[in-house]
Amino acid sequence: MRAFGQILKIETRLYLRDLAAPLITIALPLLLLAVFGLIPAMRASNPDFGDRSFIQYFTPSLLVITLAMTAVNVLPTVLATYRERGVLRRLATTPASPAALLAAQLIISLATILISAVLLIVVGRLAFDVPLPRHPLGFALALALGTAALLALGLLVAAVAPTNKAAQAIAVPLFMLVLFFGGVYVPRFLLPDFLVRIGSYTPPGVQALLDAWTADAPQPLHLAIMAVIAVLAGTVAAKLFRWE
Repeated sequence: MRAFGQILKIETRLYLRDLAAPLITIALPLLLLAVFGLIPAMRASNPDFGDRSFIQYFTPSLLVITLAMTAVNVLPTVLATYRERGVLRRLATTPASPAALLAAQLIISLATILISAVLLIVVGRLAFDVPLPRHPLGFALALALGTAALLALGLLVAAVAPTNKAAQAIAVPLFMLVLFFGGVYVPRFLLPDFLVRIGSYTPPGVQALLDAWTADAPQPLHLAIMAVIAVLAGTVAAKLFRWE
């Protein structure tokens, strides 16, 4: 346990030392929230969004930035880099196993996502009058399952990518797809209906997040699909993952 604590401390320091990752995963969604929130028209109710404002409709998509950046970009490239440099192999000969490093990376990823979600909710509420999630338990469940699905996909990328460059070659297109179907590049109300439906069942399940935030509860089918993706991708990643 002491060895794991040391690894977690070291990995946290390395993560914070590279300012690009925290800035993109946490600060960028907040900056976009502030930019849109300062535009009066974006805060006005609109029938196109179910009598919600654009900022209320778009905030769950801002959370997708953090989820995608953390799970399918940062996590797999870090693990692939460690494998390429022999870090995982060397850890296997010490009291701190490679599994401890993997667990530390997952904890850092989860902490980043949680901090970003809390900041978006708090800043949105206090600064721009974005209502709190109407179904807190449903939102927590949707966030947990969406996060699990994306982390499982990130681990799958890490499992099959032998080097940092290979991980980036897989992760970057996947990252862009997640942002697209999550409504980050183009707001989802501007997309064709079939793309919106695809996005509803694509990790991290932005429709479930939106429903829990603005409606009564997320649809069980959306949550179930996120759970299935998490289990399937996580199982395949576990079977394919190699420490060297």
